[in-house]
Amino acid sequence: MSFDNLDTLYRQVIMDHYKNPRNRGSLSNESLTIDMNNPTCGDRIQVHLQVEDGVVEDAKFEGEGCSISLSSASMMTQAIKGKKVDEALKMSKIFSDMMLGEEIDNEDIDLGDIEALQGVSKFPARIKCATLAWKAMEQGVGKEEQ
Repeated sequence: MSFDNLDTLYRQVIMDHYKNPRNRGSLSNESLTIDMNNPTCGDRIQVHLQVEDGVVEDAKFEGEGCSISLSSASMMTQAIKGKKVDEALKMSKIFSDMMLGEEIDNEDIDLGDIEALQGVSKFPARIKCATLAWKAMEQGVGKEEQ
C-alpha cells in the first residue's frame, strides 16, 4: 500500500472515531473521573475509569475538542478496556513515544486503530490534542494504585 493510500486510510479511521465515538458517556459514581484540558486549543476531556483488581473494567469519556483529541479518546477507551493497569500504562508509553516520532516496540501489544494517529507526530502543535485523554488515563490509574 502506498504512503498516500495509507495516509488516506488513517484519516478515515480518525474521522470515523470522531463522528462515531466509541465509549462516549459517563460511568457510575464509583468510577474514577479525571478532567483535563488543553488551554492551547480549548480541548476538554473527562475520562471515566472503572478499575477493579488491577484491571480497567470499563472506560468512557466526555468532552469537547478537535477531531484529533476526541478520536484519540475514543481509541484509547476502546484499547484499554479489559486490560491490566500495567498494560494500559505500557500502551500509553508506546503512544507517547509514537507521538514524539520515536521508534516504537509494540510487538507484544496490538495498537489497533491507534496507529492511525501516528501522523500527528509531524504536527507538534497537535501532539497535546492526541495525548490529552492518555494523560488523563495515566493520572486516573495512578490515583487507583495509591
